[in-house]
Amino acid sequence: MSVSKSDIKFVRSLQQKKYRDESGCFVAEGEKCVGELMGHFAVSKLFRVEDVTAVQLEQLSSLRSPNGPVAVFYQRREPLPVPADVSDKLVLVLDGIQDPGNLGTIIRTADWFGVRHVICSADTADCYNPKVVQSTMGALARVHVYYTDIVDFISDYKMSNPHLPVYGTLLEGRDMYDTGAIVRDDASCVGIVVMGNEGKGISQAVRQLVTHPLRIPSFPKGEPTSESLNVAIATAVTLAELRRPV
Repeated sequence: MSVSKSDIKFVRSLQQKKYRDESGCFVAEGEKCVGELMGHFAVSKLFRVEDVTAVQLEQLSSLRSPNGPVAVFYQRREPLPVPADVSDKLVLVLDGIQDPGNLGTIIRTADWFGVRHVICSADTADCYNPKVVQSTMGALARVHVYYTDIVDFISDYKMSNPHLPVYGTLLEGRDMYDTGAIVRDDASCVGIVVMGNEGKGISQAVRQLVTHPLRIPSFPKGEPTSESLNVAIATAVTLAELRRPV
């Protein structure tokens, strides 16, 4: 398709959440990311490299070196899953994740480990932020992201599934490699995994709902080390252990 000045203005406006919310759209770039999202999100506009000039591609793109298509997709509007719908699954809950790069990496990691539902607090970064979308590398095609009051969500989940664990990564938690720290039923882990804010960790209101606090131990034990892990890295380590065959 040809590209007009109004097209460029519209695509550029989607860098801001206000206009993403107003239009219900978001931008994705590059062969890999755009290709993955095709068929999972409705397409509003698609600007292929062969249909635009190099200057126009630079004007459309938010990347330093654009070399692939730029697509505008409609956001998914899905109802929040009820606890019964995810009682046999591993669900990731994000409490105030602020950095778009971290959120994108977490969504991509969730995709790798087969976590299909990510529940976000209202103050978590927007999953349709262009930096998040690019960081996911197309994982948004398979991972469903929701925004809600996570205290209410976890409370409802616990009421419906009192026998299932709510994990949370806390510095004072139990060593995740200790026998019994993780509930394994026929080598399959289900329940909720809560990951907290980059600086403050899991909020106090949510901590009170965690039934199985976990700690990723540093190595070697007792040696001076960094204060904490990056939240995206911590998510990967935690999910890898939860998915580890036993």
